[in-house]
Amino acid sequence: MYEYLPLIFGFLSLCAIEIILGIDNVLFISIAASKLPKEKRRKVRVIGLGLALVFRIAFLFSITWLTTLTRDVITFSSFLGLDLMLSWRDIILIAGGSFLIVKASKEIFSLDEEKHAPTVKGVSSIAIILQIAVLDVVFSIDSVLTAIGLVENVWIMVAAIVVAIIVMLISAEGVSQFIEKYPSLKTLGLCFLVLIGVFLTADGFGLHIHKGYIYWAMGFSSIVIILNIRQKERELARTEKIHAEVESRE
Repeated sequence: MYEYLPLIFGFLSLCAIEIILGIDNVLFISIAASKLPKEKRRKVRVIGLGLALVFRIAFLFSITWLTTLTRDVITFSSFLGLDLMLSWRDIILIAGGSFLIVKASKEIFSLDEEKHAPTVKGVSSIAIILQIAVLDVVFSIDSVLTAIGLVENVWIMVAAIVVAIIVMLISAEGVSQFIEKYPSLKTLGLCFLVLIGVFLTADGFGLHIHKGYIYWAMGFSSIVIILNIRQKERELARTEKIHAEVESRE
């Protein structure tokens, strides 16, 4: 029994880490799918997370190839006074991070238009799925490299990733509904996607920022926004109660 404790501990730890790393995925998928008609959103979310699972497992069984992505392939001498060396992993992170910054920034600028037209015409499910697939690849590489550094048993990695995807799939519906109900959370989510894009790009250039800072910022800002929403709801309920009392007296 005791000989299995390290495996169990490793599995539970990896599940927790994969779920935390999956927050980025769920957030992007929920916001991207919100541009589609309601009847198509669940299908796109399932496909998006299904692709995330496929990419992660495929990368896990290509560990030898995946480790080659960390080897330097491009060198820039005297770049801003530094010798910059980039691996394929770095290039993928820079490209994915830049895409996320541009995409999220564009969504932020278009939020005012969505107030008048919540579902954007001309946006196809295929286009949204392709965008999700691009980010799935970036997030999957980050996720799998983390798993490789924590656990040696491939099947434990697979099991942890499957559990994490299932949790993400279950939570995606609630996250989407919550974001749809409170538009201010969508703005906050897009700002965090920009921040995550900056984090990925910086990581690609060798500037390693602990991701815990991002999650703490996300948690704190979300609490502030939720408390603000609750306060507004109380004020609205109080106002409605006063109006109802005035009308009843009349």
